[in-house]
Amino acid sequence: MKMNYFVVGTNDIDTSTAFYNALFAQSGLQMMSPSDRMTYWLGEDFAFATAIPFDTKPATTGNGTMVGFCVGSADEVERMHALAVKLGGTCEGAPNQRGIKFSAYVRDLDGNKLCLSD
Repeated sequence: MKMNYFVVGTNDIDTSTAFYNALFAQSGLQMMSPSDRMTYWLGEDFAFATAIPFDTKPATTGNGTMVGFCVGSADEVERMHALAVKLGGTCEGAPNQRGIKFSAYVRDLDGNKLCLSD
């Protein structure tokens, strides 16, 4: 079994889409917006999306919920972490060696937690 897709909630689809477009600009992912409430970024074997909740209630972050992205190298972890913070994200753990992975943690503009690792 493998992960198919992951969706994080947003309360502002335009701002969220702009954040992830800038963050993923050099990743080779393809952006697709199938509706006015959701934007996908498609990779070879997965999809990531940001969406206004279908039930129209406010999006909230899950306590303990985190999305992990393998970005390929320590340099890319550092670059993307710095970019996410520059774009308005919040540092949740500076780039550093953690066990066998070099990783960093950041929250997006809606407070969703992301892990960037090599």
